[in-house]
Amino acid sequence: MEKEPMTNIGYEKITNELEFLKKSERPETVIALEEARQLGDLKENAEYHAAKEKLKLIDIQIAELGAVISKAVIIEPSSLPHDRVSFGSTVKLVNVDTDEEFEYSIVGGVESNADKGMISFNSPLAKQLMGKEEGDEFSATLPGGVKNFEVLEVFYKELEL
Repeated sequence: MEKEPMTNIGYEKITNELEFLKKSERPETVIALEEARQLGDLKENAEYHAAKEKLKLIDIQIAELGAVISKAVIIEPSSLPHDRVSFGSTVKLVNVDTDEEFEYSIVGGVESNADKGMISFNSPLAKQLMGKEEGDEFSATLPGGVKNFEVLEVFYKELEL
């Protein structure tokens, strides 16, 4: 079985989401389904079909989150050295061609959120960043083409999801 590395914060987030689905969202949907069923003819009962579809989607989410949790390997980034880029590192980069600066934290796949500056350790950029240290220059082959970067800083910071 393939393992899914993640931070403790990411693990808490998905376990809380799973608990919410199991203890709140699913029971409420089951009640709505029962109430809709009592309205009569099921063939033309939009409320019934909507609740049934919602319950199906919730069950799929529960199964997916359960699978991720079963493969989870919690890594505590604060205990790792961050003199070189590794899991949990935050990296400040500059595009040497445009002088545009970026800051990314390397996290697990389920935690990644590019809008918040958190990229998966499996992403093309993170794979090419691993092991780099301050001052290193490299060319990264990304979906938008080849970009040239310099690593300005590598450090650890507490993440918020």
